[in-house]
Amino acid sequence: MRYSLLQGGKRIRPALVFLANAFCGANDEKALAPAAAIEMIHTYSLIHDDLPPMDNDELRRGKPTCHIEFGEANAILAGDALLTLAFEVLSRPSPLYTPDAQLRMIQTLAVAAGHRGMVAGQAFDLAHEDQPLTLDQLEAMHRHKTGALISASLTLGAQAANCQNQQLLQDLSRFGRIIGLAFQVKDDLLDIEGDTLTLGKPSGSDLARNKPTYPALLGIQGAKDKLLTLQEQAHKCLHDYGANSSALLALADYIVERNH
Repeated sequence: MRYSLLQGGKRIRPALVFLANAFCGANDEKALAPAAAIEMIHTYSLIHDDLPPMDNDELRRGKPTCHIEFGEANAILAGDALLTLAFEVLSRPSPLYTPDAQLRMIQTLAVAAGHRGMVAGQAFDLAHEDQPLTLDQLEAMHRHKTGALISASLTLGAQAANCQNQQLLQDLSRFGRIIGLAFQVKDDLLDIEGDTLTLGKPSGSDLARNKPTYPALLGIQGAKDKLLTLQEQAHKCLHDYGANSSALLALADYIVERNH
C-alpha cells in the first residue's frame, strides 16, 4: 500500500481538493481527509489497472508496478485495502465537518469511484479494445474513467468547506469535467510524443494495445486543437470569479502543458 501510494505522482486530484476548498473560503485542514481519500482511490485504481487481466503494465511512476514488485495476489489486496481505507478516512468523526457535509462527501466519492463513474469507464475501455469508437463514445468513456474522479475532487473540496452556493458547485463540477477530458487528451498525446523515462511508464502502450484514443480519432494536430479548446472552455467556466479562480486555472493550464 505504501509502495504505491507514497512513491510520487502528480497529485492532481488532492491538489484540486485543496484548491476548491480554498476557493470556497475554508482552511487547508478541512481538505486533508478528502484529499487523502481521493488519492487512495486513484492509487487503488492504478494498482488494479496495471494487472495482467487489464492493462498489463510493468512500470508505473518510474518503478515496477505493484504486482511486479509484490505479486498479483498482494497487488489485488493492496488495491482493495486502499479502497476501503479511503472511506475509513473520510467517515471518521471530526469536528471539522457537519454530519451532513461528511455524508455528502462520502456519497460523492462513492459515486465517482463506482459503477456510475470510474469503474464504468474502465469496463467500457476494456470492452472496446480493438474496436473503433466515435468521438462521442470516447468522450463518454473518459468522462467516467478519468473525469469522474477529477470532477469529484473539486466537489469534495467545496463540500469540505460546507459550500451551499449551488451555482458555484455547478461551475466547479463543470470545470472538473472539462479539465478531466483535457487530462485524458494530453495523456493520449504524451503516449505518442513522450518517452518512457519522462513519463515514468511505457510510452506507446495505448498504440500497442490498439486502444481508442483522441489522436487515433482526430489525428495528432486535431487532438492538440481539441486540447486548446478545452483549455479555453475551462477558463471561461470560471471567468466570472476573477482572481479567486487563478490557482484553479493555473492547474488547468498545467494539465494542458505538462510533459508527463
